[in-house]
Amino acid sequence: MITTKTVTPRLLERYRSEIVPEMMKTFSYKNRMEAPKLSKIVINIGLGEASQDIKLLEAAQMQLAMIAGQKPVITKSKKAIANFKIRRGSAIGCKVTLRRAKMYEFLDRLIAVAIPRIRDFRGLSPDSFDKGGNFAFGLSEQLIFPEVDVDKVTKIHGMDIIIVTTAKTRNEAYELLKMMGMPFAKTKVKEG
Repeated sequence: MITTKTVTPRLLERYRSEIVPEMMKTFSYKNRMEAPKLSKIVINIGLGEASQDIKLLEAAQMQLAMIAGQKPVITKSKKAIANFKIRRGSAIGCKVTLRRAKMYEFLDRLIAVAIPRIRDFRGLSPDSFDKGGNFAFGLSEQLIFPEVDVDKVTKIHGMDIIIVTTAKTRNEAYELLKMMGMPFAKTKVKEG
């Protein structure tokens, strides 16, 4: 019988050994389980033009699979929009939901490799947290990920990334992601 040993992602190890104790000190938690953690990461690519040219959607789906390491699902329109020539039920994008080890591996690559490749980067806005402690931001091009072969890209498109946490407040989520290495702009998060 062959046994395969799973390797714990580097960011998950750091979360358990460094970030949780630091969060316990900062927020006066009595138990390790009170510290917020990541629930899931959703990566979404919206391509309205895909309703006219299905090859754009196939290329975006293939690139997202390489970036995330998981097969994306196709998203379909919920209603018809005549101005954009979109019918109800037509394919308009793709998305992937990452959990557990793949989620930590993706976030580690995003922070350490992809975000530093953004031109004129001044930090992510800490105002992008919702009241539930989730953080959402957009990237203008998929070329910042080293997995994407620049020569095979036919169209540059952006993507939305939503990081869902178990934090109860914006401030807890901000501190969690900041300790994980998320490059925020220098302003402090607004509570509310």
